[in-house]
Amino acid sequence: MAHAFESRCVANNARYAAAFTDGDLPAPPRQRAVVVTCMDARIDPARMLGLAPGDAHVLRNAGGVVTEDVIRSLAISQRLLGTCEIVVIQHTDCGMTKFRDDAEKARIEADTGLRPPFALEAFADVHAEVRQSIRRIQASPYLPETGRVSGFVYDVANGRLVAVETSP
Repeated sequence: MAHAFESRCVANNARYAAAFTDGDLPAPPRQRAVVVTCMDARIDPARMLGLAPGDAHVLRNAGGVVTEDVIRSLAISQRLLGTCEIVVIQHTDCGMTKFRDDAEKARIEADTGLRPPFALEAFADVHAEVRQSIRRIQASPYLPETGRVSGFVYDVANGRLVAVETSP
């Protein structure tokens, strides 16, 4: 039995596919850029940045944090698909500021009997976290292009990006 959201997705995809014209886009992004951002549903990276299909890679996770898996994706993006610029965008009112790793891990362990082996990467200060993510990118030995990395905080209340200085 199909779920309501699943049914809407399939119907919407049928309409999308009927008018699809982007089938001949090359895999390497035209802008040679990657955006790392949060999975928050209030963020639409393409609309926010004026990106068209084929312009940039967009990597999303909880908090838009640069984790080991983000470094993996960035390495593939740079080494195999030619990207050379990285933009990290985190945002105001992020859910990652509303809990602490140890407390949430304890709650998950109480529910499941297993303590998560991964860091949840909660943070208190979004500007500091953008700087931390940039430092992780710049320190990675796997990324050949770390000179063009910038960071922003997206304000979910007004849609504006605010640049984050890399030094506190």
